[in-house]
Amino acid sequence: MAMAALREASRRLASTSTRSPAGATTRPLLLTHSRGITHKLFIGGLSQFATEDSLAEAFTRYGQVLEATIVTDKMTSRSKGFGFVKFASEEEANKAREEMNSKVLNGRVIYVDIAKAKQDRAADVVPIARGPPKPVGNT
Repeated sequence: MAMAALREASRRLASTSTRSPAGATTRPLLLTHSRGITHKLFIGGLSQFATEDSLAEAFTRYGQVLEATIVTDKMTSRSKGFGFVKFASEEEANKAREEMNSKVLNGRVIYVDIAKAKQDRAADVVPIARGPPKPVGNT
């Protein structure tokens, strides 16, 4: 029942999509972002002078950039030398990856790859021992 309601809401949002000047239909940004239909690229080798705006500007020629982020150190607020760019479609992300990999951006060669999912840190935690070990044999 809930899935049917979600599908109906999705259809309504899709039917209210806008038309671009070329006549092609574009889906609302809200719909693509809320459904998790984004494609994220990892950008490595960034210059310390790179900004999120310059990163987004460099990748906009390949498609609609939803978000560009540069990872910074929490203590010094300086760039760690890598970031992420989210695209609206897989085709745009693949084209950007092919074209921008090993190119120079702000004086440094950048490396572009598909971003991997963040590993669950809770799965890596070792359980805490609770007291001395139990005796194995008859004592």
